[in-house]
Amino acid sequence: MEFVIREYTTYDEQEIVSLYERVGWRAYTKEPERLKRAFSRSLKIYGAYQKKKLAGLIRVVGDGVSVVFIQDLLVDPAAQGKGIGSALLQTILQDYQDVYQIHLVTDHNRKMIRFYQKNGLVKDRDWNGCAFTK
Repeated sequence: MEFVIREYTTYDEQEIVSLYERVGWRAYTKEPERLKRAFSRSLKIYGAYQKKKLAGLIRVVGDGVSVVFIQDLLVDPAAQGKGIGSALLQTILQDYQDVYQIHLVTDHNRKMIRFYQKNGLVKDRDWNGCAFTK
């Protein structure tokens, strides 16, 4: 099934919460108002649509000049393996190609590692830097 990527500009709580639920990110959906605030403060958001249904989403935070963080990249499990995640990621990498640093934190499993490496990202241990988290 084909998909279309476009900038996500009008927050639809039902649509967003449903997508986050379908991928199992329930920590985000426990407080829908907080998720809405996070979206409103994002630098850029793109949605991937199959027909008119939101099948995937990427959300970026940061200053857009020196650093951006890919905060969320999620694709409906029923739509995975069709290039949606790669297309969303490549859209952001193109938009922010002149930014000094693009960061992303994800689950540490082979599937995720292969996906991001396939799309041109490097693991932090392969990068000349050090990451910290709290």
